[in-house]
Amino acid sequence: MSPRRSPGSARLHAAALTVIALASAGCQREADEAPPPVRIVRTITVDKPREAADINFTGHIEAQDQASLSFRIGGRLAERSVAVGATIREGEVVARLDPENELNDLRSARAALTAAQGLLRKADNQLQRQSHLLQRNVTTQADFEAAEQGRTAAQAQVDAAQARVNSAEDVVGFTTLKADAPGVVTRIGAEPGEVVAAGRTIVQLARREGRDAVFEVPAAMMRALPADARVYVALTGDPGTTVKGRVREVSPQADPVTRTFRVRVGLSEPPQSYRLGTTVTGTIRGSESAAIAIPSTALVRRAQDTGAWVVDPKNLTVSLRKLDVLSADPATALIGKGLALGDVIVTAGASLLQEGQHVRLTGTETR
Repeated sequence: MSPRRSPGSARLHAAALTVIALASAGCQREADEAPPPVRIVRTITVDKPREAADINFTGHIEAQDQASLSFRIGGRLAERSVAVGATIREGEVVARLDPENELNDLRSARAALTAAQGLLRKADNQLQRQSHLLQRNVTTQADFEAAEQGRTAAQAQVDAAQARVNSAEDVVGFTTLKADAPGVVTRIGAEPGEVVAAGRTIVQLARREGRDAVFEVPAAMMRALPADARVYVALTGDPGTTVKGRVREVSPQADPVTRTFRVRVGLSEPPQSYRLGTTVTGTIRGSESAAIAIPSTALVRRAQDTGAWVVDPKNLTVSLRKLDVLSADPATALIGKGLALGDVIVTAGASLLQEGQHVRLTGTETR
């Protein structure tokens, strides 16, 4: 038999176990709350932005807004009153269809309306007679209610006939094609005498509000093209005439044949010599699109953002800074915004860092 333990020794044994357990828990918390280790990283110091080379490409002038005017119904084209190059005003008649069939439908609808109105007058007279007879107790309530129903049905027929007349008048109006805004005719889609379907382009109209310079840009140039680049556009035959423009639209998909991207540059107040179709040259000056070049290994991606670890030279801690990356290849990334001259950024070991972590530098280089 084991010796019996006294109550005092049992209490001391329990207290010792409690102290040991608390000490173990404290050690565990200290181990869990231990700061991240000091990482050895390689860094560079951000130097002045690198001036890019000028980018040149050739294109032509197009209207900023173009519209294809077409009829809402099909028919035989009876008249086209404009030609290519014509300047038209808002509301001016551009073309007409042969309206004979539509006019016949309108005449039929109006005749049906006249007949329905005659039945309505007859139903009104019948209702009035039944009302007078009912007041003198000469007719029955059932006959009076039948007259009321007849009058209601006649009114419905008139309403339906009037709607058909309105619709027929609209269709007749569709046989005349008018310009909805001033502009210049750039293309003709049909000649008088042709039978055209609804929606077929009759006249293509270039609005007069603005002009675009349109360029076919290779994919290699697209990577170096800033999103809001300022483009200097000049006539190919007269380089001295230059206007400024901004990239307004970039095609999201390359042309399947040429493998180039269409870029539209909105021009600010182009002179009259910038006619539609004129060949122009666009230039993006490298001095205006300078960017900071850093190694691509410095880039860190967090969700939808891209940034780099910037080292605090006093505390030797890192913080993630969001960057505006203009372009990047396996070796070099061009940064538009986010870095300043003298910033120290991590170029090796960036994927292992945490916000506020202490680091040790293996070397500081100037790039």
